[in-house]
Amino acid sequence: MNLHLSATALAMLLALGAAAPAGAQETPPGATVESLLTLAKERNPDFASMRHAAQAASERVAVAGALMDPKFRIEWMDITKGGAQSPTLWPSDTGGTKYTFMQDLPWWGKRDLKRNIAVQEAQAVDGQAQGSWTELAARVKTTHAQRYFLHRTRQLTQELLDLTSQLANVAQVRYAGGLSMQQEAIRAQLEQTAMQTELVALDGELRQADARLNALLARDANAPLATPASLPTVPAAASLRANELITRVQQRNPHLFSAGARIRSAELGRELSLKNRYPDFTLSIAPTQMQSRIAEWELMLEVNIPLQQGSRRAQEREAQATLEAAQARREAVANQVLADLSENLAGIEAAQRTEQLATSSLLPQAELSFQAALAAYENGKLNFATLLDAQRQVRQAKQARLKAQLDAQMRLAEIEKLTGDSL
Repeated sequence: MNLHLSATALAMLLALGAAAPAGAQETPPGATVESLLTLAKERNPDFASMRHAAQAASERVAVAGALMDPKFRIEWMDITKGGAQSPTLWPSDTGGTKYTFMQDLPWWGKRDLKRNIAVQEAQAVDGQAQGSWTELAARVKTTHAQRYFLHRTRQLTQELLDLTSQLANVAQVRYAGGLSMQQEAIRAQLEQTAMQTELVALDGELRQADARLNALLARDANAPLATPASLPTVPAAASLRANELITRVQQRNPHLFSAGARIRSAELGRELSLKNRYPDFTLSIAPTQMQSRIAEWELMLEVNIPLQQGSRRAQEREAQATLEAAQARREAVANQVLADLSENLAGIEAAQRTEQLATSSLLPQAELSFQAALAAYENGKLNFATLLDAQRQVRQAKQARLKAQLDAQMRLAEIEKLTGDSL
């Protein structure tokens, strides 16, 4: 009975072990851009570095607004009692022991200014972290669109190669029957070789795109990726109103937000430099022990004297220059961001119009031309070179549509990077 149970348990374990690998297989990412963005946010080391930097900057706020640690000092007086005893540090056996507690205190308002400066610096770093994410997301979206384009181009090239192979067979049959010249059969073979060469080039570009995407996802360069199944929907150009997008950019662009925080930090820094004209304080209290009792108390107020006016004025000029530099940087960022937005809006509109023309006009006309050329060739009314030209026109129309879709996706990714969010 025990042997039977052991054999049964062993069989169950083996069955579970055999089924585990199949269940543990992980579906490769890459089918949709959403899965890629999720993985990039979790694993990309550059973005993780910026997140940690933003967290570190936020922790500096509490440090900037805190008082300095108090100081304690102890003084032993007359440790030999006029030479009547051996030196000692025991308080009750000395002539007197003085305990001093000291606390440095800045001028009123300086702590609040330092805390507020740290808050603005933390917001600036947080804006940089958000900017890092928008740039990473744009790169992921762009690479996904490139992979989609390359996969569909490869599929299109393979379909045309199969069609060319069929045409080559027709040309070979016609040549064997004396209905065409040998040159047509050779031309068909040359066309096949050219497409095969293009397939090799596309495979190389696909591997490069996969390596780029895996690097963004912090995966091994040769890790498997799923075939892109779809592209994000591109809003119609008519719905992309420039004024509304400009408002969104001005309110939500992370680089503009970071630059604005730098300006506020510089303004507070200038105010702090003006307050450095005023002194800081040190407050102390000092009880003195005589034998076993506290014999007296002392209270002290210490004030530093800001006599180095040259260095103070230099600090003020530095703060003013820092503020002007921050304002100039924000203006430069704003100009560049708005110029990029205008450029990409024009680009996405052109890409959508090109796709529409290729879909509704160019491709149907090319397909009709090819069908007519094929029928004429089969009836001996057209040479093979003209048939190949008609085939190329179909291919060019489909590639133009794919290229327009890629351009629109890349422009959309750039616009979403500028607005700081998906459209």
